Amino acid sequence: MEGVTGVYEPVQHHWFHCQNPVDCRSSWIPFSREDSLRLEETHKHGETSGEEEVEVVVATEGRRFDVRLKERKCFAVYWEQPPLEVRRCSWFHKGDKDISYTPYPEDTSLVLEEAYMMAVKLNDWMKKIQFPTGETVVLHSPTLMTQQQTMQQTIPLKDWISLPSEQSQPRMVKRGLEGIRVELPEGEPDQVDHLVFMVHGIGPTCDIQLRGVVQCVNDFRGASLSLLSSHFKQSQDGTHMGRVEFLPVDWHRVLHGDATGVDDDIQRITLPSISRLRQFSNSTVLDLFFYNSPTYCQTIIDTVASEINRLHQVFLQRHPQFTGEVSLAGHSLGSLILFDLLTNQERRNKDEEGSSVSSPSEATPLDFESFEDTLRNFGLGKYVQMLPKEQMDLESLGLCSETFFKDLGIPLGPRKKIMYLLKRWRGQQESRTGTSHPVPGIPGIAGVYSQVQEHPTLLSGNPSTSPVDYKYFDVGIGQVSIVYPQLAFQPQAFFALGSPIGMFLTVRGLKRIDPKYSLPTCKSFYNIYHPFDPVAYRIEPMVVFPDVDLPPILIPHHKGRKRMHLELKDSLKRVSSDLLLSISTVRGVWQTLTMLPVNTLPPVAGVGTTAALPPQESEGSGAPNGTVSPTEMRNISVGMLNGGRRFDYVLQEKPLESFNEYLFAIQSHLCYWDSKDTVLLLLREIYEGKGILL
Repeated sequence: MEGVTGVYEPVQHHWFHCQNPVDCRSSWIPFSREDSLRLEETHKHGETSGEEEVEVVVATEGRRFDVRLKERKCFAVYWEQPPLEVRRCSWFHKGDKDISYTPYPEDTSLVLEEAYMMAVKLNDWMKKIQFPTGETVVLHSPTLMTQQQTMQQTIPLKDWISLPSEQSQPRMVKRGLEGIRVELPEGEPDQVDHLVFMVHGIGPTCDIQLRGVVQCVNDFRGASLSLLSSHFKQSQDGTHMGRVEFLPVDWHRVLHGDATGVDDDIQRITLPSISRLRQFSNSTVLDLFFYNSPTYCQTIIDTVASEINRLHQVFLQRHPQFTGEVSLAGHSLGSLILFDLLTNQERRNKDEEGSSVSSPSEATPLDFESFEDTLRNFGLGKYVQMLPKEQMDLESLGLCSETFFKDLGIPLGPRKKIMYLLKRWRGQQESRTGTSHPVPGIPGIAGVYSQVQEHPTLLSGNPSTSPVDYKYFDVGIGQVSIVYPQLAFQPQAFFALGSPIGMFLTVRGLKRIDPKYSLPTCKSFYNIYHPFDPVAYRIEPMVVFPDVDLPPILIPHHKGRKRMHLELKDSLKRVSSDLLLSISTVRGVWQTLTMLPVNTLPPVAGVGTTAALPPQESEGSGAPNGTVSPTEMRNISVGMLNGGRRFDYVLQEKPLESFNEYLFAIQSHLCYWDSKDTVLLLLREIYEGKGILL
């Protein structure tokens, strides 16, 4: 023992940060070993070099936070939050009812360490160290130290605070981390393989615990680190594998901030009754209406795009060696925002496959002196002859609304192209004369509906598969026309969590997505949902034919098997199916035994042959009517939204959730942030593109 031998060993310091500045007793969180070692080395270097007074910044927690050593403060880099207090800790105390040890302030720890050093060297214990706060620390032995209350405190400091019932009970005191149980966070690899921006849905909170998007994304990132070490360990050992960085994108704060003033406007017209419910509705449900408003839809889209571009730029500055891809993930309304944003991005690679029918482009030179030739150049020559019959020239066309061309019998696709060409002509006229022209057919709101960024689109408004330019969502379809900003990168994948995209597209008047359509700048798309989520909708049925019942892909459990209650349900289905098949077989045998010999009956074409059986029965697939057998499923095209692959993925409900679907409906919509199955699916799809498999 140190007290017997008189050999003093300096204490090992570890750095902590206070997660909740309001109550620091039980919220001190240790840095990882790597971050703490980096902070300690930088601190000691400042002491030895005499540069203690010079502010030094150390990046921690995957470079998402900066610690200013002189201030002892930790600042978030990518999002706004109050700075966190930081301590270089070596001594800790804990009461009987405390869950964890609380570090002493640095000056107090220094006094205790000096007293401990003298006690060891002199082998003189039972020392009492009194502090002005009224606390007394007693060094009984090298392994037994306590803190006692010896006098009343009128205003106790936050680090010495004790409950009245605890003041008579001594608190345990420990020196260094060796004597206490503390779980140190796992360090994060410096290498970032992939970057994912996550956009939240309606309201300021994201999960059932009423946490914000920052906290939810932090847990999502933590789950990904855990799954990478457990499920990709062989790949990590064989290759230089890093991690996936997840960054939150917050747009609700800007929408409901002082800049828009929308909260004050809504508050003036809000009824005083059921105030809590109305306040909840104003801060959450109304976000759906705001997104369908031309003014606030533009605010939301601009906020999301600018925040993503800002975070992307900051990330590249802090990770100059990053060479990976970037993906997007959106929850609830956030997925719809990203879908609309990605739908209106411009392809930057001119060699990529586009629409099979030429579409006008912003870069295409247009000679409006010969408008008929312009129409012919874009495949609209057969409609040119209609114009002289109606005595229409370019000026007259500029005053026509889309309804006029619809009455002429011009289909939706060519009609949209003509409207776009006229919009280009009006733009040229405005640039020459400095005047603006109202949008035909929408009097009084000419400034609201502005030009959408050009890109080739293959969304069809009817069940036909002919390519239709559907990017100009007019009033009749329900989507306001706004200016969509461009992202600074082309995302590799888009993950929609609990998404209402399918419902919104249907409400806008879109009956079917053309199988040839894909997001202009995004290669992959995944629609992930919980089976009990009341907000989520499927999208694959909008691509495949209506008479095909294509079930979604079941997301595997992160522990490697289907949940037991689902396996039991499948077993019961198989037993019932086999029982029905056995009854049908016995019935067929009985009918055969009771029938006359075949050679005595006149031959009837088709009777008793496999050609007369339905396709499912002849193949022996056993699939019920309206569903698709595994053999047929491989031959069904699900379009190009995900590069020809399936994109509807369903989570497995938990055993408790299966007892009552309605009881867990709301929780099911908020489950994605802490769902390891969802995290594992994202990691699997991200690293599969890099050639790294589970």
